[in-house]
Amino acid sequence: MSERTDEDDLLLWILVWSELTAFSILFFGYLVMSVLHADNFDIARLHLSPRLASFNTVVLLASGWQAALAARETASEFSRRVSLLLTAGLGFLFVVLKFVEYRSEWRFASEDSFRSFFELYFMITGFHLAHVVFVGLLFVVVAMRPQRSNIVMLATVWHVIDLVWLVMFPLIYLG
Repeated sequence: MSERTDEDDLLLWILVWSELTAFSILFFGYLVMSVLHADNFDIARLHLSPRLASFNTVVLLASGWQAALAARETASEFSRRVSLLLTAGLGFLFVVLKFVEYRSEWRFASEDSFRSFFELYFMITGFHLAHVVFVGLLFVVVAMRPQRSNIVMLATVWHVIDLVWLVMFPLIYLG
């Protein structure tokens, strides 16, 4: 098994901070627009499904828990594989549920008074969703050869994805 190096850690933290910065910029833009168009944002938010998003939060956090289990030093190769595949599977369930949610919201996106809200909503949640899909696929790949150093790196990124969602959920859904 290969061990992590300081360079690996540096690249990982550059990735983590760049992701947090990108999402922070999107969140700031959302906040500015929600102040400038408060009434339209409040009404548009009524077309979202906070109940489904709440359930999706639980799904994403459960996947993060599985990622943490896979990263444990004492985990056997078999349990790592199972946890990695459960992480990915729960991540993909998150994606499916998000598309179910999108289907009910899409029809409101073309209304002029809601356009700004839904453009930002789909951009922010879609960017997050792309991360879930990509890293979920990486979990499947790593499950084939579950080296702990790769698992720790992916689990760290996955927890950043969780953190972003935990900020996004109240910001967008609970306003």
